[in-house]
Amino acid sequence: MPEPLLIAIAVICVIVGAVGTVAPVLPGVPLCWSGLLILKFVPSVTGSVSWAVVVVLGIITLVVTVIDNILPMWGTRKMGGNKKVVWGATIGLLIGFFLGPWGIIFGPFVGALIGGLISGSKFRIATKHATGAFLGYLAGLVIKLITVGLIVFFFVVALV
Repeated sequence: MPEPLLIAIAVICVIVGAVGTVAPVLPGVPLCWSGLLILKFVPSVTGSVSWAVVVVLGIITLVVTVIDNILPMWGTRKMGGNKKVVWGATIGLLIGFFLGPWGIIFGPFVGALIGGLISGSKFRIATKHATGAFLGYLAGLVIKLITVGLIVFFFVVALV
């Protein structure tokens, strides 16, 4: 495959991955890492980033992806919530994505609150559960942004 095509595919993976960091339907961190991996196979760029960096970032990507899926449930459970609260937070995030940045930030909280109310919790208790879900999603987002920032840094270093 010609180098410009490989570089273009790698750049697209990194850009879509960066967007996927906040978009709930895209596997952002793995896509971003795959862009770095593809770039490693471009002959003129090969020496810029070591295999050790690619492997370490791959392991971090795997760990962050697993943690990101556990944190919202953990936060919800820590605050006494149930599966309906977690599902509400997930649906709230999906809907919130279409409402812009504020929707992405507050969608999980509102969705978890509605899930808590549907499950029969009183408003005050549902708010506590929603706070746990919200903090879990927020922690996951921060971890993903830091990881994608590292990947993008090494990607840019490799290209320059």
